[in-house]
Amino acid sequence: MDGANLNAQAGLARPGLIGADVCHMNLHKTFCIPHGGGGPGMGPIAVAAHLAPFLPAEPFPLPAASTSAREAARAAAGDAAVSAAPFGSALITTISWMYIRMMGASGIRKASEVAILNANYVAQRLAPYFPVLYRGQNGEVAHECILDMRNLKADYGVSAEDVAKRLMDYGFHAPTLSFPVADTLMVEPTESESRPELDRFCDAMIAIHGELQRIASGELDREDNPLKGAPHTAAEIAGEWTHRYGREEAVFPLPWVREAKFWPSVKRIDNAAGDRHLVCTCPPVAD
Repeated sequence: MDGANLNAQAGLARPGLIGADVCHMNLHKTFCIPHGGGGPGMGPIAVAAHLAPFLPAEPFPLPAASTSAREAARAAAGDAAVSAAPFGSALITTISWMYIRMMGASGIRKASEVAILNANYVAQRLAPYFPVLYRGQNGEVAHECILDMRNLKADYGVSAEDVAKRLMDYGFHAPTLSFPVADTLMVEPTESESRPELDRFCDAMIAIHGELQRIASGELDREDNPLKGAPHTAAEIAGEWTHRYGREEAVFPLPWVREAKFWPSVKRIDNAAGDRHLVCTCPPVAD
């Protein structure tokens, strides 16, 4: 089971009752570790008893008195260690341990409940504009909602990535793009987002939906529109405007955007070219 899906239900779900053979509990997000920055996927990996013999060995000698089945299996594995730090990063685990200690059992449970409530709030507000995938029997989602945008290319000539880039003009770093389903946005609001912030995000998504409808009606050009041109940088705003749509509607799509002045500093890059052509930015060896 994916750790993120289980962690966001901490205090509510019991891994032992799920019946999984292996359970990897990521420390990112739920246990106070951000995505990136040193290995967010690290965390405890629990296995059922029948898989214990296949666990990697410890990189240090076992005590002579070790007699448990797990320790015996590891001893038999010899030097089959996969890491010199079998318990992960000491820095990361300390942060998560302190977070759990300070939150307590009731705090962890409350965080899960609020995260699930926030995700369902976003799903309900945006459902009339973007279909939501993977609802439960009661029409609800867990701690995240997946907005289906697989029809955008055929209907409007834009992609989920265009929506993600357009969100930058509204002051938002886009949610998870094309995972776990291609051409979708997975929104994980977590327990820390306030109601006004959730509304601000939903207002931005609803405004983007309005821009899609303007593309469909022909009011906005299918090839040159605010979504395909996003994000709009400060240099582009101050320079010569070459788009067929207005500068004002591109830069200030909602009143609060004008007040906050969200101007991305970097335009889009060619992701595929960057992935396929590694360029070293290190100083020359002579230096």
